[in-house]
Amino acid sequence: MAAIRLARSSFLSANPCLMAAISPQVRLAQTAAAAQPEQRLKTFSIYRWDPERPGDKPHMQNYQVDLNDCGPMVLDALIKIKNEMDPTLTFRRSCREGICGSCSMNIAGSNTLACLCKIDANTSKSTKIYPLPHMYVVKDIVPDMGNFYAQYMSIEPYLKKKGIQESDVGKESYLQSVSDRAKLDGLYECILCACCSSSCPSYWWNQDKYLGPAVLMQAYRWIVDSRDDYKKERLQSLEGTYKLFKCHTILNCTQVCPKGLNPALAIAEIKKMLAQGK
Repeated sequence: MAAIRLARSSFLSANPCLMAAISPQVRLAQTAAAAQPEQRLKTFSIYRWDPERPGDKPHMQNYQVDLNDCGPMVLDALIKIKNEMDPTLTFRRSCREGICGSCSMNIAGSNTLACLCKIDANTSKSTKIYPLPHMYVVKDIVPDMGNFYAQYMSIEPYLKKKGIQESDVGKESYLQSVSDRAKLDGLYECILCACCSSSCPSYWWNQDKYLGPAVLMQAYRWIVDSRDDYKKERLQSLEGTYKLFKCHTILNCTQVCPKGLNPALAIAEIKKMLAQGK
């Protein structure tokens, strides 16, 4: 080995042009290696379950992600894990801008959207990720939203008119004042991510009968719409022990809403309307 090093040194000394060409490259590589920051490894502990794998039971699986080579949001980490470490990891995502509601899940103990949830920079703590609580799981962190959407459809979430004239078809005949339009603010922005409903204890135990915060807020959105002619019928459809009045004003729904909305207030307003016979 000593003879080889001596021969290499003699060869480079005899060829100064070659030595001049190599030296900057070596120095550049050494500088880049020295400037490379130390890895910031963050552990993500993710709920895993595959119903198509015989005998598979729900379990937590850990993945380590270098935060120096990852975007700032939890969804960035999930996408990196799926693309580079484990293609079997399953989750929903779409817009990445907090608009579609697809990536709703339970992160670090709170329901939220993965695309809006910043990664905790504390690398000594792992971030635990679960599907939305108290919902059937399709696979991994993908919940079954079938019941939730069926409840949403049950409130008939669309404008309903009485006595529509044939001459009105195709015309903009449902005008609304500025003040009436303002009543819809804080309601129509709901993206149906189900973060609020799946954080509600009343919904956990009675979701076959209780409509839950998200659906009730959307029911209120159509009840207060001045263009809708079925306010009375919509209110009557919510009467009874379970659909509406299983809400105990715990306020979990308002606390976790990623859009900053207030489902609890909407539910309280519906209760008030029914009590006043409006």
